[in-house]
Amino acid sequence: MPDGTDGIDFALAAYREGNSWQLQELVHDVLVDVDTLAHALRRFPGDGGAVGLVGVDEDFFLIVRVAGTTTRVLLSDVTAADEWELAASAVESLGLPSLEEDDDQVPAGDLDLLADLGLSATEMGELLDEEADLYPDEVLSDVARVLGFGELFDEAVGLASA
Repeated sequence: MPDGTDGIDFALAAYREGNSWQLQELVHDVLVDVDTLAHALRRFPGDGGAVGLVGVDEDFFLIVRVAGTTTRVLLSDVTAADEWELAASAVESLGLPSLEEDDDQVPAGDLDLLADLGLSATEMGELLDEEADLYPDEVLSDVARVLGFGELFDEAVGLASA
């Protein structure tokens, strides 16, 4: 299992100040587990808390949202927990049972974690269904676009503007 932050493609915190989204890169030191990431996200201001968007090894992504003392988690692929400490901590924080060898590559967590920001659980599920054909940065770009900071996200992760 790669230790620490090896393989992290990007890690961003998104939060709203007034009517505009702000995006800030997260230092890789906070990406060791979900609790450390959530703690780091709590330092950002924002009317609805902060959203952490992490892409790993062009393989999976993690969304962590904090608001007050509440932490909500969405992992794009539970099987990533077999190889990645960050994914394993997400599975643990969600209280999921240990993975079996034949488990499918399915998302786990709170599909509704961004609903109040404009992305319903149904829409999130549809984006995750499309993920098989897309890289994590592409899926999260779609998420960011729905929430209203797609251009900021694409610029931060180096995606060409559509």
